[in-house]
Amino acid sequence: YVTLGTNDLPRAAAFYDAVAGAMGYGRMMQEGEFIAWGSFEDGTAGIAATKPFDGEPATVGNGTMAALMVDGKDKVDEVYKVAMDNGASDEGAPGPRGEPDPNGNVFYAGYFRDLDGNKLNVFTMAPA
Repeated sequence: YVTLGTNDLPRAAAFYDAVAGAMGYGRMMQEGEFIAWGSFEDGTAGIAATKPFDGEPATVGNGTMAALMVDGKDKVDEVYKVAMDNGASDEGAPGPRGEPDPNGNVFYAGYFRDLDGNKLNVFTMAPA
């Protein structure tokens, strides 16, 4: 899983409950000021939100982005919409990016920022 800092864990928890739920996942770990969503069973990368352990405010990394793979364009569209409906800010609506790979698949992705400003991408490789 990838861990993103938050300054408001209850707010981040509600946001990621919705986004992870749209991806088909719930909470897989919760301990104090740390919550992770995903699945230990299928090996899929998950996401976590936490207040920084050093007690300092959470800040956004310049050039940092978490990319979350889903199964198909419809799922990219759904997760992106759920994120936007739950207060995310748009960083690029879902659509194809780049040229098709040798198998005729294209990188299809939507980009958004969570409520703390962390940048995320939900993507799939799909037929062009």
